[in-house]
Amino acid sequence: MGSAAQFLNPSEAAKRLGISVKALRIYEQHGLIAPPRTASGWRTYGPSQMARAADIATLRALGLSLAQVGQALNGDPQSLPPALAVHQAALEDQVRALTDKIGKVRRMRADLGRGHAPAFMELVRPEAAIAFDLPWPWDGERFELRDIRPLNFIVGPLFSGKTRLAHAIAEGLPGSAFIGLERLASENADTQMAADPALRARIDKALAWLAGDGASVTPALVALIAALERDDPKALVIDMVEQGLDHATQKALMVHLRRRGSSARLLFLLTRSCVILDLAAIRPDEAIIFCPANHSPPCLVAPYPGAPGYEAVASCLASPDARARTSGVVATRPQVA
Repeated sequence: MGSAAQFLNPSEAAKRLGISVKALRIYEQHGLIAPPRTASGWRTYGPSQMARAADIATLRALGLSLAQVGQALNGDPQSLPPALAVHQAALEDQVRALTDKIGKVRRMRADLGRGHAPAFMELVRPEAAIAFDLPWPWDGERFELRDIRPLNFIVGPLFSGKTRLAHAIAEGLPGSAFIGLERLASENADTQMAADPALRARIDKALAWLAGDGASVTPALVALIAALERDDPKALVIDMVEQGLDHATQKALMVHLRRRGSSARLLFLLTRSCVILDLAAIRPDEAIIFCPANHSPPCLVAPYPGAPGYEAVASCLASPDARARTSGVVATRPQVA
């Protein structure tokens, strides 16, 4: 009887851990916890499962993604310091933003004390980092990004306008460049590396990291890394970043990109791959820009089930195998007489 009392049902376990039953299910779906079941098939949580779930909940509260939690708890402690460093940088950014708001409130109070009308919009509406009128297929609506994250994903179904949005971002953001699929021409990367030994050294170092993480060093990967390692643009907008990369290479690429830290060059990645945009692995310093199929204005989507636009984003993503089956297929619309 005493031993049986140590096992809790999902509702009791979630309540004791301070999380939801749904969170426990998500932990299980991602292979982070494996609760035993009763003869009737009900999940139970004993001392070891509760301790494991408590560790998961603690790391999640620190801002780690489920993928990072899995690495940390499954014998890869080296993944924890860079993940915590990224989260620390994100928290420090929030502290700086709060400090800035406190300063604005102080100035408003001082203005009120002198009988001046305060500028309320200064407190709640920061200056846009990028703003432009949307191109076709939109109707010229205004698009603004105020808090640009180091890593941004642009996603949407076919004909949603995401590539046009990407070009507009590259044109409107100072010091940025659009990297299209022409990068896959092998002579482009070869020419860059031959002309710049320092660039070649950085590319070789990055490729060594990627190969160590399981990537296949193919011409498509070399071309992508050559674009990423260039000195000049302050921001890169990259079309279909997964093009020509298999599952393992895409996974290694995302680990590599997240090693860069929050001070690295801004990246906007067009993608329809569920490995590149793993909704369970999104960090606080990353953003999802979604282009709806009905040509409503692009919007930011939070990476949480139930958030507006989340299911639509998820429906646009596919595995590398599924993407490979449709590679080169061009969808056409019938001509209207």
